[in-house]
Amino acid sequence: MKAPLSLILLFSFIFSVQSQETNPEIKKWTLRDCVDYAIENNISVKQSENNIALAEVDKRAAIGNFIPNLNLNSSAAWNSGLTTDVTTGVLINQTTQTTNGGISSGVAIYRGLRNQNELRRAELSILSSQYQLDKMKDDISLFVINAYLEVLFGKEAVNVAIPQVEITQEQLARTKQLVEAGTLPRGDLLDVEATLASDEQNLILTQNRVQLALISLAQLLQLEEYDNFDIANEEIETLPLVNLPEYSVDMIYEKALETRNEIKVAQTNIEIAESDVKLAKGALQPTLSGFFNYNSRTSDRSTIIGSEIDPNDPTRVIGVVETSGDNVISPNFVPISGPADSFFDQLDQNKGSSFGVSLQIPVFNGFSASNNVRRAKINYEQQKYQLEQEELDLEKIIHQVYQDAVGALKLYDATKRSLEAREVSFQYAQERFDVGVLNSFDYSQIKNRLVTANADFLTAKYDFIFRVKLLEYYYGIPVGNL
Repeated sequence: MKAPLSLILLFSFIFSVQSQETNPEIKKWTLRDCVDYAIENNISVKQSENNIALAEVDKRAAIGNFIPNLNLNSSAAWNSGLTTDVTTGVLINQTTQTTNGGISSGVAIYRGLRNQNELRRAELSILSSQYQLDKMKDDISLFVINAYLEVLFGKEAVNVAIPQVEITQEQLARTKQLVEAGTLPRGDLLDVEATLASDEQNLILTQNRVQLALISLAQLLQLEEYDNFDIANEEIETLPLVNLPEYSVDMIYEKALETRNEIKVAQTNIEIAESDVKLAKGALQPTLSGFFNYNSRTSDRSTIIGSEIDPNDPTRVIGVVETSGDNVISPNFVPISGPADSFFDQLDQNKGSSFGVSLQIPVFNGFSASNNVRRAKINYEQQKYQLEQEELDLEKIIHQVYQDAVGALKLYDATKRSLEAREVSFQYAQERFDVGVLNSFDYSQIKNRLVTANADFLTAKYDFIFRVKLLEYYYGIPVGNL
C-alpha cells in the first residue's frame, strides 16, 4: 500500500529540519551574521574602501607640498677626442673621465594658498568617500534584511501549512468512517480528498518558496556554496522602535537631514567644490619659491704643480714697440703637470653652491587660469543644486515610506483581527463537523477562509515589519539596531 503524499511530504520536511539541527557542520545564519558577511565580502564595498585609501594618498601628497624637496644627482662620463682640458682649459686630443655630483633642494614659500587648499580638499575627499561607503553598507544591510525577512516569511508559512495538512488528514479519516457508516454521501469524501490535495500542493509551493528565498539570500551574500545554507529561526520584533503616531513626517525628515549619508555626501561635495574655486584662484597669484644647489666634480686628468721655461721655445712675443717696431720678448713658461689629486680632495677643491629665491608672476596664459576659475564656480553651483535635489528626493521618499508604514500597520491590524475571527469560526465549525451537523463542503469552505486569512496575515505582518524597519532606517536608527 502506498503512503499518502501528505505523509511523505510531512516526514521529509521534518527529517530535513532535524538533520540540519543535528548536523554540526551546517551553520545557522543569524541576521547579524548575514549583514556582517555581506558587508565584509561585497565587491562594491571593497571598491569604496579602495577609494578611501586613494583619498588618503592624495592627502599625503598634499602634506608633502609643505615639505622642501631634496634631490641627489650624479653622473660619470668618458670623453674622447678634441675636448677641453678641465685643468688647463685648452682644447686637446685626449680621453678623459669626469664625475659630477650635486644636491638640490627647493621649497614653495607662497603659492596663492594652494597648499592649504589642496590639503583641505584632500581631507574633505576622505570624508566624502567615507560617507559613500557608509551609505553603501546601509543599503546592502537593507537588502539583506529584506531577503532575510522573506525567508522567515516562507518558513512561517510552512509552519502554518503543515498543520492544515494534518487537520485535513484527520478530516479525511473521519469522513471515511462516516461514509462507510452511511451517514455521509461519498461526494463529501471526494471533496475532502480534493481539499487535502490542495493543501499538499500549497505545502509544496510554500516549501519551494523557502528554498528559493534561501538561494536568493545566499546569492546576495555572494556565497560560493549554499546547498546547506540555512538561517536561524529568529524572532523579529513586530512592534516598531518608532511609534508612528508620535512622529510626523516633518520630524522624520528633519532627523534624516542630519543623519542620512547621501545628504552628508552632497554637503561635503559643496565644500570640495568651494576648495576647487580657491585652488583655481590661487593659480592667478604669484608663486615664490626658494632653492639651494650644491655641486662638485672630479677628473682623472693631471694637475698643474708649477711652471718652467719651454726649452724648445724659451721666449715668445707679447707685443711690438710702436716707435721702433721692435718685438717685446717674454719668457715662455709652460705648466708642469703632476698626478691627479685624490677623489675627495678634488670634491673639496671643485665644490660650489648657489641659493636664492624665484618669483613667477602669471600675466597671460591663454585664459587657462581664468577659465579654470569659471569652471570651478560653475561646478560649485552644480553641487549646491545637487544638494537641493537630494533633499527633495529624500523628502519624497520619506513621505512615501511613512505612508507605506501607516498603511502597512492598518493592514496588519485588520488581517490580525480577521485571522482571530477566522480561527474562532473554524473552531466552531470543527465542533459542528465532528458531531455531523456541518457537511464537508461547508467545513472546507470555512477552513479555506482560515488558510487565506493566515496567508494574508503573514504577508501583512512581514510587509509591516519591513516598512517600519525602512522608516526607522530613514529616521537615523543604525542598521545594526533595526
